[in-house]
Amino acid sequence: MTTPYVIGIGNAVMDVIAPTSDASLDRLRIEKGIMQLIDRERSEFLMAAQSADADAAKARLVPGGSVANTLAGLGMLGLSYAEQTEQQGTVFVNPPVAGEVLPTSRSIIFVTPDGERSMNTYLGISAELGAEDVNPATFSGADWLFLEGYLFDKDAGKAAFLKAADACHKAGGQAGIALSDPFCVDRHRADFRRLVAGPMDYVIGNIHEWQSLYQVEDLEEALRLASADCGTVICTRSGEDAILIRGDERVTAPVHRVVPVDATGAGDQFAAGLIYGLAIGADLAAAGRMGCIAAAEVISHVGARPESDLRAAFRAEGLV
Repeated sequence: MTTPYVIGIGNAVMDVIAPTSDASLDRLRIEKGIMQLIDRERSEFLMAAQSADADAAKARLVPGGSVANTLAGLGMLGLSYAEQTEQQGTVFVNPPVAGEVLPTSRSIIFVTPDGERSMNTYLGISAELGAEDVNPATFSGADWLFLEGYLFDKDAGKAAFLKAADACHKAGGQAGIALSDPFCVDRHRADFRRLVAGPMDYVIGNIHEWQSLYQVEDLEEALRLASADCGTVICTRSGEDAILIRGDERVTAPVHRVVPVDATGAGDQFAAGLIYGLAIGADLAAAGRMGCIAAAEVISHVGARPESDLRAAFRAEGLV
């Protein structure tokens, strides 16, 4: 079987992962457990505050970005991919540009003792991605496209997504997106609804994102509306079984609870396991379980990318 070819479009981010206390979050006016977009001035303030923290020596600087994390996981699972970091063997379709006024994107991620992560992201140059950065020739032979909702904050990013989805479909592939964040959905609900009901073949979201997208409090109603719009709908539920719906098929993927060390990247690696399963032809339930296993692995250590052999974990459960 030919190795599936996956393309991702997302923010190229450097993560600063820093241990901290709940008291420090309060002092720095950081809302716990969510991703907040911040400006350059706020980013530099938080960087300085992190450097002055008593736990500063424990901070880590690592490559990040939601889709980049997902593709790093897919690469470790053996799929071909087209975005991540050169050091880890990824082809940069859009190479870095020197001399730009805007700096590299960065996310200062404060991790409290309960493993919860509070992300403060300055998008920098990544927010300038537009349709001109999408080369249709890149999609020749592509089987899967994965997008992140975070890039939906500017019209240029939306145009890039539509162009990429069209190129993927013309190449015979499937296009999908992670809703990324309920606040992101709130900001661009109408455009997200058109995207989900239009060119997206699969969409991944959590409870809060699906409820926000359809402005309903009942999850079942949100999933009913989502299924009417999109062929494959996936809902993660933070510690509860994931729900996967494809046409008339509905399955759940069991979650085995673990105590998180660092929740950063849980959704990114769920997507990696899920897409891997779908790409190799696993059934929907098995693909969902692969996603849950990958998410459990990444929250068991600091950092948003796998550190152990996920395929061995899949084999141990009879999934591959």
